[in-house]
Amino acid sequence: MTVLPNLAYTYDKTVSVIEEFLSKYPFLSACSIGKSVMGKDIIALTCGCGRKKVFFNASHHANEWITTPLLLKFTQTYLEAYKYSRKLCNFDARELFLSKTLVVVPLVNPDGVDLINGAVEKDSEYYKKAKKISDQYPDIPFPEGWKANIDGVDLNLNYPANWNMAKENKKKIGICSAAPRDYVGDFPLCAPEARALYNLSISTGFCLTLSYHTQGKVIYWKYLDYLPENSEEIAEALSRASGYKTEVTPTESGFAGYKDWFISHYNLPGYTIEAGEGENPLPPKQFDEIYRDNEGLMAMALNLA
Repeated sequence: MTVLPNLAYTYDKTVSVIEEFLSKYPFLSACSIGKSVMGKDIIALTCGCGRKKVFFNASHHANEWITTPLLLKFTQTYLEAYKYSRKLCNFDARELFLSKTLVVVPLVNPDGVDLINGAVEKDSEYYKKAKKISDQYPDIPFPEGWKANIDGVDLNLNYPANWNMAKENKKKIGICSAAPRDYVGDFPLCAPEARALYNLSISTGFCLTLSYHTQGKVIYWKYLDYLPENSEEIAEALSRASGYKTEVTPTESGFAGYKDWFISHYNLPGYTIEAGEGENPLPPKQFDEIYRDNEGLMAMALNLA
């Protein structure tokens, strides 16, 4: 099996899996959509040739890295189903492949994930800077509690969707500068990782997006008063497929996320999926259950887009 969830996923491990996919599935393509702070490629995988374009992304937050193998395993399952003319859950994989184009960014925050999983050298300036930032927040364990990119910007608070509201919300809890989590950045899209996803979205024109996070077994589907056509119906279908409940994002956690920006910019369905349950980072032993819950959800989203 290519995707081994018992291994801590790092940038190098992710690249290795993607290279194996590319050698095994000639109908898959991959490209870099930008660079992280440390210069790592943010890789997008594309499978399918349909007119409707769908986007799945994972690991905006460093200590939610288990979502990276989750998307990689789903991609592998889909590619295998297409290759051998099998079903993807209850759907014809070849029909999906011909009618939809699926773009997957499995590792939005490669530097942060590497920090969490011990792949940033402790004598490097990047590690020392992150440790210095973390030392200002002794209640957040280091590195396990780190969510941000390596510069201390929370990537899922860096999109231009009422960014000032997010800034004020986080200011109320004392986050006004670089931090292990919850810092919105100096301005929207100041983080190269968020900018890469923004530019990809603008240039591609997705009709539906899923952003994978952990934890809570929740599907967040709404942003403010926006109600894209069929968005609630799709959310309910995703809920039935996974057993996850649908909820509205709490105000204190709202604004400036990728989902928020996508919905407000395009008035199209966008969802944040909080996979699994427990304390981040979730243990790899929970991976199989998370995958079982979410394979049908992702297949359903692809079908309904």
